[in-house]
Amino acid sequence: MATKKRSHQASKVPLKRKSLVKNPSQQGFSPVFWRLIFVWSVLMVSAIALAGKLYTLQVREIVPVSKDSELVKKNKNLVSIADKTLKEIAEGQQKGILEPYTPRLQIVDTQQNVLATDIISHKLYIHPNLFVRYGKKVPAEKIAQQLSSILETKTPEEFLAYFQDRKNQGVPFTGNISESAIKKIRALRIDGLDVRKQYARVYPHKEMTAEVIGYINDDSDRKPKAGVEYTQHLLLENKPTEHILKRSFTTSKGQNKPVYFPGYLDSSKPFLSNDDLKLQLTIDLGLQQAARTALQIKMEEYQAKRGTVIVMDVSDGSILALACEPTYDPNQYQKYSDYSLFKNWAVTDLYEPGSTFKPINVAIALDEGAINPQETVEDTGTIEVGTDIVRNHDYDKVEPRGEMTIPQVLQHSSNVGMIKLMEKIPPEIYYQRLKELGIEEKLDLETTPLSTAGRLKDEIEFTVREIEPATASFGQGFSLTPLKLIQLHAAIANGGKLVKPHVVKGLADFEGYLHYQIPTQEKTIFSAETTRTVLEMMETVVETGSGKSAIVENYRVAGKTGTSQKSDSSTGSYAENAKITSFVGIFPVEKPRYVVLAVVDEPQGEHTYGSTVAAPIVGEVIKAIIARQGIEPEIKAEGKRQRAEGF
Repeated sequence: MATKKRSHQASKVPLKRKSLVKNPSQQGFSPVFWRLIFVWSVLMVSAIALAGKLYTLQVREIVPVSKDSELVKKNKNLVSIADKTLKEIAEGQQKGILEPYTPRLQIVDTQQNVLATDIISHKLYIHPNLFVRYGKKVPAEKIAQQLSSILETKTPEEFLAYFQDRKNQGVPFTGNISESAIKKIRALRIDGLDVRKQYARVYPHKEMTAEVIGYINDDSDRKPKAGVEYTQHLLLENKPTEHILKRSFTTSKGQNKPVYFPGYLDSSKPFLSNDDLKLQLTIDLGLQQAARTALQIKMEEYQAKRGTVIVMDVSDGSILALACEPTYDPNQYQKYSDYSLFKNWAVTDLYEPGSTFKPINVAIALDEGAINPQETVEDTGTIEVGTDIVRNHDYDKVEPRGEMTIPQVLQHSSNVGMIKLMEKIPPEIYYQRLKELGIEEKLDLETTPLSTAGRLKDEIEFTVREIEPATASFGQGFSLTPLKLIQLHAAIANGGKLVKPHVVKGLADFEGYLHYQIPTQEKTIFSAETTRTVLEMMETVVETGSGKSAIVENYRVAGKTGTSQKSDSSTGSYAENAKITSFVGIFPVEKPRYVVLAVVDEPQGEHTYGSTVAAPIVGEVIKAIIARQGIEPEIKAEGKRQRAEGF
């Protein structure tokens, strides 16, 4: 029993366990602790190394694919990532750039009629070498048949010829294509028929204002090539805006599709940069149509080579109409092989003005005090100038007229009379006055970047050779542009001020308010008294002289005819059967506001003069001005005609 008791007591004594961790203050760290520290250190170093490697890959390193490598050349999908960092590629995948279309400004006339605007269009690009459907080639004949039935603009044979012309490959098919036709073409599922949606410049009135508006290339670059489109490009072009959007991807039917949301849009930045401004011109579309129609009728009647009509407001140089024939349709500029159509020859080409310059010479002589309004000269029909003989244009048909007043010299367009009047001015002074008119200076107009300065003879030649001032007196021996001539006659109409012609009025909003306007430029070249006297003399030309074809009943019109020979550059002399006919009219005489010039080049026929070809054109245009502006007829005072003829 005693033994069992001891055993029970012994079981109550707690057993001491062996400590795994010794007291650091007494015995140091155990091996297990150091193993844990080692593992933690390895993990930390690895994490730091991994982070560094990720930084290097995503920020510093470039994808090991060069844009010049054969791999990129063979696989165009790699072009977008060649020579880029992974960070740039990642940011590119997370962001999308939105570029809202900013249309080019509209061009409108003075009445807000749209002359040029942007629209959404569809273009068909044809690549005959790629005619494939589901991996199998399709005969060009079959494609031609299908396109012919869809577009109905060409026969199958014409389409086939179009395919075979290598110049057409990759070029957009002429003309805009309807939505229904687009759906049918896409339904063919033919590789090589590429339909693209794009913005196109459209000119609603086609040829009507082509020489003024010009055109822009119908491609992705949309570069302006002529007219106001070219010269006013900076005003017409809206700068595009660019917005960055967040981009993510979603999977739909096994394909990844991008999803955009405005995560990065700047609230202070306007979404669209365009406004409601339009480029307003001084052109009056209705008057432009009247001028072109009148010109076309006479050109067809006389089978003329070309012609132009210009209408100018004499107060500030605004061009209300400018028509040139032949012309072109800017919507289809590609089909024209005659590139001379794209320039405005009224601004770029020189010609000898002939008798239409005689009123300018009379103004010079009056302004210099060399003659007075009551001056008379003897018209002998012919005159000897140095070693040359000069005749009147009608010398073979009309006897010498004898003593003539200055108005009569203009009425009958007497060359002899003009020579005798201008002989009263010393040649050096006459030459200096011609230079002061700015004949040798370029006269720019917004319709073309190519203006041409007129040409005068050398000063020494002009002052030494007697024939030079003699021929200049009746408008030959020097040259200028039609635009320059109408500018000079505008000075006769407005009291002696040389105003700068222009077709751009300014930037206007939808209400017609101008936000920017072209400033008027002018300088004085004649006295107001001189111009008034010459204007009344020119009125007698229309009433009783060679300008009767320009008479408008109950309205006072002044004018001057011109029929000049054309110089032949190959021979250095004047061509026998080539001439230019012209007429300039100023209206209304009591308060001049408009000057109209018509020039017709090389009319064919026996009776082709300024009086028969050009003057009727000006008369029709003046009638159109009266109708459009609502100008009331002027009640003529008795004795006015007698006063005009009795200077």
